[in-house]
Amino acid sequence: MEAFIIVFLIFAGMFLLLRQENKRKIEYNNHKNEQIESVTALDRGTWSERDLVYELLEHGIAPGAIFHDLYVKKANGRHAQIDLVVATKVGLIVFEVKDYSGWIFGRGNQDKWTQVLAYGRDKYRFYNPIKQNAGHIAELQKQSKQMSEIPMFSVVVFYGGCTLRDVSIIPHNTYVTTWRRALDVVDTILEENEPANYTDKHEIVRILKAAVENGAKKNMAEQHADAVQDMLGQDRVFG
Repeated sequence: MEAFIIVFLIFAGMFLLLRQENKRKIEYNNHKNEQIESVTALDRGTWSERDLVYELLEHGIAPGAIFHDLYVKKANGRHAQIDLVVATKVGLIVFEVKDYSGWIFGRGNQDKWTQVLAYGRDKYRFYNPIKQNAGHIAELQKQSKQMSEIPMFSVVVFYGGCTLRDVSIIPHNTYVTTWRRALDVVDTILEENEPANYTDKHEIVRILKAAVENGAKKNMAEQHADAVQDMLGQDRVFG
């Protein structure tokens, strides 16, 4: 009987611990979702982008300074999709978020980078995210005279279980990081640069908000994906 009581108490204790842990997880998820929704919708963009939004908020960045899933209209009528922009005292931080596992190899001046999986058995090429984000920044700079003059910083953030094995030749005002060090990059940018000379902060906010609203329009993401597919021309290659 005594042994039964001991076993019962052990299982009861384990049950209570699991219940408390589940309660903590629910409370954490609810808090996280509430924070994210102060900036963007829970079904917008990727999980990694929304997680970065949450980390920025927890780090003290104000919700009104974070702009997620922007579609900036280009001169040809198409749109440049930008994952995340943060307005800061030193300028705009423009994020490109990537989800990759394995080893990542690439240089800032190359057109293609390489993802290596299965200890070198599988290799995949993808467009240089530094050049990709530089293109995004170029489109932002075309939006107004002020936008062309304020500093902009490019940050490429890799989510997933990847390792940056040989990533080099990084241009000025450009950073490449895993998600674990993303906030360190933000702090470095804020600490090492002088305050930006904003002539009209309201204009900056209007431009960024308009880009966010473009992304909320029906079928915008699908249209953008089709435009990218057409640009790549993969459906016009017959092997």
